Amino acid sequence: MTGMPDLLTIPPAELPAGAAAGVQPGPVASSALQTREDPLGDVLASVRLKGALFFVVDATSPWCIEVPHVRRYAQMILPQAEHVFSYHVTVAGSGFASVPGVAPVAYDSGDILVFPQGDGYKMQNAPDTPPEFDIDGVLSFMQALADGSLPFVVPEGGGQPPRTMTICGFLGCDARPFNPILASLPRMLRLCRPRGQPDMLDRLIEMTMAEAQAGLPGGRGVGLRLSELMFVELLRRYIAAPGPKPPGWLAALDDPPIARALGAIHAQPGEPWTVETLAALAGLSRSAFAERFVKRVGQPPLRYLMLWRMQMASGLLTDGPLPVAEIGRRVGYESEPGFSRTFKRLMGVSPAGWRAR
Repeated sequence: MTGMPDLLTIPPAELPAGAAAGVQPGPVASSALQTREDPLGDVLASVRLKGALFFVVDATSPWCIEVPHVRRYAQMILPQAEHVFSYHVTVAGSGFASVPGVAPVAYDSGDILVFPQGDGYKMQNAPDTPPEFDIDGVLSFMQALADGSLPFVVPEGGGQPPRTMTICGFLGCDARPFNPILASLPRMLRLCRPRGQPDMLDRLIEMTMAEAQAGLPGGRGVGLRLSELMFVELLRRYIAAPGPKPPGWLAALDDPPIARALGAIHAQPGEPWTVETLAALAGLSRSAFAERFVKRVGQPPLRYLMLWRMQMASGLLTDGPLPVAEIGRRVGYESEPGFSRTFKRLMGVSPAGWRAR
């Protein structure tokens, strides 16, 4: 996360001109997301994105919730996840949000807040509103949500106007050996949505609220899948948003030459890629490609290739009985000892040890 600010605000992306009102898809990047290769889809699958909690807070003033660092509750809500983070979609109303060491930032109806790194954070109707619950009270609230003993719509606050309604999603994912999405995002991200233009996220919100009201069997599972879809749509918006972004993998997906190289690495991790072959694929000279890749992605091409190979290998080791040598070949290592040395150097444990965990 070198050079990544603590707080990042992304302005609204314009929807495609001429799209029918109410049925247009979310904005899509003009590069990798429109080709056969789909690096974003590859990474989301490899890091095992999984919904943990999904609920709505119906808050009346005054209100304030202070959520502790994720290490205080991750095992409570999704014990098998390596990392847990949250996002919040403001359906109605407004408020202020902050992480420790950063001044509160105002947000409005339609805005999305993401806390990707697991920091503690505060959301409140005004910057000076004290928390309604202490940390033990918040943890008890989290436990009750995880147990399913609270309703989908949770009331909060002092009972006075104005009212703020927020959809809250907590997700789990793998953080090791390589999660380029987490590395691309700040401690707090505020993503603004265009006003008065129905889009894919509105459809997901409508489905979420309808599912909550229906009370059908399997509703909790449907809600968690919807929470995952909302987060994917959020990432697509981040990629497509106008203006410069800090260096990082997500921003690189909107750079066509670099996106082509990333797509090729993801589609064929076992190929004997070199800087020269990737540069040719990108349509750039070797030096121009290497410099541009580092500027956009934040690391050299062959370092990224190694990390992605280890990410693929870790999944294969976890998911099935393939021999270590075969897994090494699939990710580009003809020599089993060479693959094992690289894996252990990066992970601190051998491939067999990773599988045994």
